[in-house]
Amino acid sequence: MRTAVFASRNTKEILRDPATLIFGLGFPLVLMVLLSAINAAIPKEAGMKLFEISNLAPGLSVFGLSFFSLFSSMLIAKDRTSSFMLRLFTSPMKPHDFILGYTLPMLPMAVAQSAVCYAAAMIYGLPFNAGVIAALFVNLPIAAVFIALGLLFGSVLSEKAVGGICGALLTNLSAWFSNIWFDTSLIGGWFKTLTDVLPFSHAVNAARAAASGSFGDIFPDLWWVIGYAAVLLAAAVIVFNIRIKKS
Repeated sequence: MRTAVFASRNTKEILRDPATLIFGLGFPLVLMVLLSAINAAIPKEAGMKLFEISNLAPGLSVFGLSFFSLFSSMLIAKDRTSSFMLRLFTSPMKPHDFILGYTLPMLPMAVAQSAVCYAAAMIYGLPFNAGVIAALFVNLPIAAVFIALGLLFGSVLSEKAVGGICGALLTNLSAWFSNIWFDTSLIGGWFKTLTDVLPFSHAVNAARAAASGSFGDIFPDLWWVIGYAAVLLAAAVIVFNIRIKKS
């Protein structure tokens, strides 16, 4: 009950400033338009399939979720310095109640954002089928990863600092190591190794498998992402608990 009330409050806080949500949604859609135009100009003889809408849409749906790290980090960082949070620290709420209260309202928003991305992709020829529906739910673990990262950074950094870390650095890292813009196997070496360790390319691979209807190929990539989500959410609870004790 306490978590549900806190989650409801956080939903209102997020929707109170729709500019960030609009940017988080609009930027991937702009990229879809630009990259689809580039793909149309590439001769078929080149065999370039990375920017075909069947590959591009799942990748951009995952990339769009990276902005949720910015939303969550700014929300918790702002709350940490307010009298509202100080009052909550005296309530019976536990650290996991706080983290769940920040996370839960963002998950349906993440599904809605992915749905808009796939709907836009249908304009470019992506067929609507069960795979698209499955891809929306496959995106939930990577959304949890980005939200947890935001909560981690927001628990220790100021509101101004998290804007640079989660708004610029993290989104760029997730883009470079995600297999969206280029095939990382062509680079190889430490770059490919790091790509395989991080969850971003696994999330894109799982989303592409789901969207194409290749449900048997969703795992083990999705297990990798789920593992990251579980560890990062647990870390967010621990770090937030430490911050409470220091307050």
